[in-house]
Amino acid sequence: MSTTTLVTGAAGFAGGHLVDALIADHVDVVGWCRPGGAPPRDVPGVRWRGVDILDAAAVRRAIEETRPAVIYHCAGAAHVGQSWTTVTQTMRVNVMGTHHVVEALRAVAPDTKLLITSSAHIYGSSLDPINESYTIAPDSPYALSKLAQEMVGFGNAGRPPVYIARPFNHFGPRQDPSFVSAAFARQIAQIETGLIPAQIRVGNLEALRDLTDVRDTVRAYRLIVERGVPERPYNICSGVALAVHTLLDMLLAEATVKVEVVTDPARYRPNDSPMLLGDPSRAKQELGWEAAVPTEQTVRDLLEYWRARVRGA
Repeated sequence: MSTTTLVTGAAGFAGGHLVDALIADHVDVVGWCRPGGAPPRDVPGVRWRGVDILDAAAVRRAIEETRPAVIYHCAGAAHVGQSWTTVTQTMRVNVMGTHHVVEALRAVAPDTKLLITSSAHIYGSSLDPINESYTIAPDSPYALSKLAQEMVGFGNAGRPPVYIARPFNHFGPRQDPSFVSAAFARQIAQIETGLIPAQIRVGNLEALRDLTDVRDTVRAYRLIVERGVPERPYNICSGVALAVHTLLDMLLAEATVKVEVVTDPARYRPNDSPMLLGDPSRAKQELGWEAAVPTEQTVRDLLEYWRARVRGA
């Protein structure tokens, strides 16, 4: 039986950190990325393959050739705000891409364990901590696509066995600057080197978010596959809500220069949940997982990453 682990979206944010963790533990890893060009990162030990998840035949061929023991399905459209202007593409990538993976497994590798990385955004907003039994109320095209992604994986009579992760907001080094924490960190790094004026433009700073370090998040992904129950969702969260302005203040406290904060109405989302706070009890009790990396450490690591990027290091 194969011992290979396949990571779709291995060139992405969470997928990339998952690959790093797997390689550090000497796991045999195949990483899928978009077709064409050189491998996106030099990670010794990873066998890169360019696969378009919207190409059903290509997905089936690639899975049939690899026949992995586990697939971590991290590929997908990941931005809530952008989903309002990319509705069709968000649905195609997240829903049809997942469908292609599931159908390929049914046909050629039905015993392969499949982790679907859903999202806490399927719950909508709440003023109380959200557990896995909370009412489902997706409030964006992105959230709707992630709910549909889960449904694609259900009802297969356990073949393939499907595991569900519902991560809340996660952040850290290598996150795309279209996300708020990385956007703040990049701007601070640019300001420190004199590339832009000492001013950060911001949207809604009052939203409360449950933030987890991406390295804790991908550790949870692995534990779900190792210890979790198929088709039983697991919230991946810290259980603490942090205001966006608090996150910005933490980053500004690490800055080497004084920075002015300016509100920009264009940065507000059409529908921004006031609070998204998770209850991590199930993950703690059933998986033995809890968030371990302090937010202060994630903030420092994120800022150092962008300082290195801006310097061209």
